[in-house]
Order: sequence, then C-alpha cells, then structure tokens
Amino acid sequence: MQERLQWIRLQPRKWVDWEPLSGGMQTHVAVAQAYPDASCWVVETSGSRQQRAEQALHTPWWQVGRWGKSPPRVGMPPDGRADMVWANMALHMAADPAALLRRWGRMLATDGFLMFSCLGPDTLIELRDLYRSLGWPAPAHEFTDMHDWGDMLVQAGFAEPVMDMERLTLTFASPGRLFAELRGLGRNLHGQRFAALRGRAWQARLHEALAERHAASQSGKPLALTFEVIYGHALKPQPRVSVQRETVLSLDEMRQVLHQGRRDPPAKP
Repeated sequence: MQERLQWIRLQPRKWVDWEPLSGGMQTHVAVAQAYPDASCWVVETSGSRQQRAEQALHTPWWQVGRWGKSPPRVGMPPDGRADMVWANMALHMAADPAALLRRWGRMLATDGFLMFSCLGPDTLIELRDLYRSLGWPAPAHEFTDMHDWGDMLVQAGFAEPVMDMERLTLTFASPGRLFAELRGLGRNLHGQRFAALRGRAWQARLHEALAERHAASQSGKPLALTFEVIYGHALKPQPRVSVQRETVLSLDEMRQVLHQGRRDPPAKP
C-alpha cells in the first residue's frame, strides 16, 4: 500500500492513521517519512489501545528526529479536516464495514483520499478446508471480495475507487508457530464459532490434523497459508446538490458548494 503512494499527486497536509497498532507501527513511520511536513491524527478505538499508541509514538525530546516536528495527536479528528485516511488491515475486522467507510468519508476534506488494505476471501483457504474436513465451524468469518468493496465505496459517497489484490503465501516451521502468528493477526468473528474456550485436547487434535495433512500433501516443505490482500483507493468528491422544491444544506456543505462555484470557469456561449 505504501508503494502506491507514489502515484498520488496530492500531498497531504493532514492525515489520519486508523488503528496503527493493528496495521503496523513500522508502516506509520514509513508514511510519516513520506510526508514529513504533514500533521497526523492517530485513531485507536479503545482506551487501552490509545495508551499503547501514545507509548509507541513517544519520541524522547533529545532525539534529533523530534526537533521542529509536531508529534502525532492520538484521538479522533474533526470532520472534514484530513487530506488522507490511511487504514491498513482494518476493514475485514469491522462489524459494520459500510458504517466505517462512511465514518472515514466524514473525516476527509473534499478531494481528500482514502487508502486501505484488508484480507480477501481466499485468505486461509488451507485452514478452512481442514476445518471443513473435520466437521468444525469455519476458523474465520467470510472476507469480502474486492469488487464488493468497490461498490460499498461508491455507496458510502466516495468516487473513482481503484481496487487491486495480491496473494501471499506465508510458511511456518510448525503448527504451533502458525497458530501463534494467527493469534497476532486477529480473531475469529464467525457467527457459528465455538462459543466457549477450547481445551488442550482439541488443540492437540488440530495440530495433529494439520501436520498429517501437510505430511501427506507436501512432504519436506514447510507449512503454508495463503493470504489474499486487497488494496483500495478512493476520493471524496465535491458534494452534489439535488435540486428540489426545498433543499437543506449544512453550513459546511454550503461553503463547499460556494467554493466550487468560484473555482469553476464560466460556461462558453
């Protein structure tokens, strides 16, 4: 996603990093370096995560990198102030992704843009197949296809959505290492997941079944899991005013409409 910034001509003066603890603090640093003169809001949706974000973003006063720069602000930005919303690996964990898209849209100023990534439906196909063969509920909820994300962006008020995807294969030395990685990536939000805690016997059976399937299919090779990563980019367009007998506009919408009218050239006769 960071590589795609080179194609964006707009240089944000203010941007939002949505839940960087999940998206990766290394990524936050890389984007901040790409826009060294821009100010930033960091948004975490729980109090404990806000504290962790503040600690992770803290730079000692004596470090040269802090001189002359405003530190990121941890908290929700005012509506319509951000030129870019950066959301790495967040949408597939949202209970109501359409509402989250609308929320990001409200944060953006007109002509601002959204950059996001999330997991796609081919993620964990090996593990899903294993659970299905054992008669267990799915190990994760279903992930949304990139074409559906494009439709949802338009419905949320964004314009010119651009969607892309790639498949990555991660390998692991053991079942224990594989599941440790998955615990760090998220949680199972499937509606039919097991409601209580699984026991050690169940865990041992899962590791055994994974090892057996791997030995039968790919002897001598490490355990592998597929991840489909979806990338999305979209703009917040000028507000459209529908002509009716009575039209109600907010003060901010009126300002944007008037500003756009001053920028548009007069029509030629």
